[in-house]
Amino acid sequence: MPEKITVNVPHKLTEREVRERIDKGFSKVQEKTVGKSVDVSQSWEGDRMTFKAGAMGQNLTGKLHIQPNNVFIEINLPWFLAKLSGTVQEKLKKGTQLLLDKK
Repeated sequence: MPEKITVNVPHKLTEREVRERIDKGFSKVQEKTVGKSVDVSQSWEGDRMTFKAGAMGQNLTGKLHIQPNNVFIEINLPWFLAKLSGTVQEKLKKGTQLLLDKK
């Protein structure tokens, strides 16, 4: 059964800086998946991004909202990742925090 996870990651950056860092992070993910059977896409509308990753017939979808002091992320995990939701949530929070804390 699919599961939704949410993460709030604090930051002290401008919206523009947050967006640039998130775009850079997604670009790295896309580079790593070139030539593999993985589809990663994203699109922005103002301060909100929607994204999708698909592999082996399973799709992970999510939304990201840049807020003044934090980034709110919501991800819908497919059934096979739902059992790992705690691990996925922890890694997502740590990875995003590192991305936003980099100087």
